[in-house]
Amino acid sequence: MRRILAVSGADRIAFLQGLVTNKVGDVPCWAALLTPQGKYLSDFLIVPEGERLLIDVDARLADDLVRRLSMYKLRSAATIEATDLLVSRGVGDMPDAAIADPRHEALGWRLYGSIGQDDGTDFDAIRVEHCIPETLAELIPNETFILEAGFERLHGVDFRKGCYVGQEVTARMKHKTELRKGLVTVGIDGEAPVGTPILMADGREAGTLFTQSGGRAIAHMRFDRMGEGLTAGDARILA
Repeated sequence: MRRILAVSGADRIAFLQGLVTNKVGDVPCWAALLTPQGKYLSDFLIVPEGERLLIDVDARLADDLVRRLSMYKLRSAATIEATDLLVSRGVGDMPDAAIADPRHEALGWRLYGSIGQDDGTDFDAIRVEHCIPETLAELIPNETFILEAGFERLHGVDFRKGCYVGQEVTARMKHKTELRKGLVTVGIDGEAPVGTPILMADGREAGTLFTQSGGRAIAHMRFDRMGEGLTAGDARILA
């Protein structure tokens, strides 16, 4: 379930611009709020609507997001409030007033209004196919680093926008190190609960299993431990 917040006021763009990972402006974007240590706290879509910005966030993280944004607001001319809007989503022909999901074209469109419904699309299958993380599935507050979760590939971080909370760590990971682990799509023979460790034949941990669909899965893997003989519980992992 999603909750739609609204940020209004003369400083609404500048206020969010200094906090989130992506450039805030006149077009929809996907972004995250990070800890000062660069770890994920929440992700959301920011959608311009007239004189306000809508924030489309997982309902389970909405109250904490409002609390944190309010903490940073200080003297900014910005107001954060809940709305009664609901979100519908689908693929195919885009309804009037809908927006294209800014993460990946395969995710189709989103429409904000008084009705919230999906068109029956298996969005988990789409996410697995294109390795698109989901809030509180692959994206874990206070644990996930967004570059390991594919935010750069999915247009969720802008390295030219200037400072934001956690920017220094994120920039260092981008420019000074080579990622040694991250989310990938793997094959899976069998099933295992989300969060099951992926083990090498010698028992060493190689990663963690997440969303599964159609014989494939999203996994967080150490790249140097991908190969044959991997298991997750009773399932075989084909990496």
